[in-house]
This record gives sequence, structure tokens and C-alpha cells, in this order.
Amino acid sequence: MTSDPEILFHEPGATLWWLAAGPVAAVLMMFIQVSSGYGWHPLLPGVFLVLVTGFLGLQVKAARIHTSVELTREYLRQGTETILLSEIARIYPEADGPEVPKWQSYRALGELTGVPRGRTGIGVKLSGDRRAQAWARRHRNLRAALVSVVDEGVAS
Repeated sequence: MTSDPEILFHEPGATLWWLAAGPVAAVLMMFIQVSSGYGWHPLLPGVFLVLVTGFLGLQVKAARIHTSVELTREYLRQGTETILLSEIARIYPEADGPEVPKWQSYRALGELTGVPRGRTGIGVKLSGDRRAQAWARRHRNLRAALVSVVDEGVAS
């Protein structure tokens, strides 16, 4: 029997609450039909329900794949990219003041072209003189967890 690793930090990427917009759109369309005197015809609200829920379902699924974050004592997963914590040599300090730190120009972890919108980067130095940016919405929590496990790994 294998045990799941202890998760130190987790962000799902997107909330399933967005899927409620489909039924809300259908109810609003039904209200507009009835209040305008057109009567109740289920086809148009049904189309709104299927289209809005389907489109948002695709968006939520993509966000949950590509913008989710998971940190354990063994690895950091950013979207679809996973790096071992043994590969992280250093966590760069948080940006302070008007000067932009050099690490903010490093590539973002995950298979995205940059740090996802609504997330903040965290500079990391990797083994083999590589550098990158980890990222999260709750970046201070991720930074604290990363610093503690990377310092713990260096000490042992």
C-alpha cells in the first residue's frame, strides 16, 4: 500500500463555482422570456444552459490542469511541469522597492509562456545553473512553504 505524499501547499487553479453561471444564464433567459410576454419556451434557456456551462466547463478544466499548484516534500508541480525539490538550490528574495529584480524575467514553471494572470512569481535557482519562476495566487504562503522545505533539504 502506497501512501500519498503530504501536501504542504495546494491551489486548484480554478473553482467549480464558475459552472453555476450556466444555470444562472438559463434562469435569466427564462425570466426575460416570461416578463416580456413571450411566454415560457424551454429551447432558448436550454441552449443557454448547455452552451454557457459547456464553454465554462472547458475553461475550468484547462485552468485546473495548467494553473494548479502542488507542493510536497518531494516535488513542486506547477501546472503540467513537476520539478523535484532536490533541484531547487535557492529561493530569491521577494521584490522590494521600485527596482525590478532580475529573476522576474526568468521563465515561468509550467508549460505556459509566462506567469499566469492573477498569480505572482517567486524566483528560484535550480541545479545546473538554471533559473525560473514559481508562481501562485497565495504566493506568500507558497514562498514560506518553499523556503522551509528547501532550507530543510539543504540542512540534511
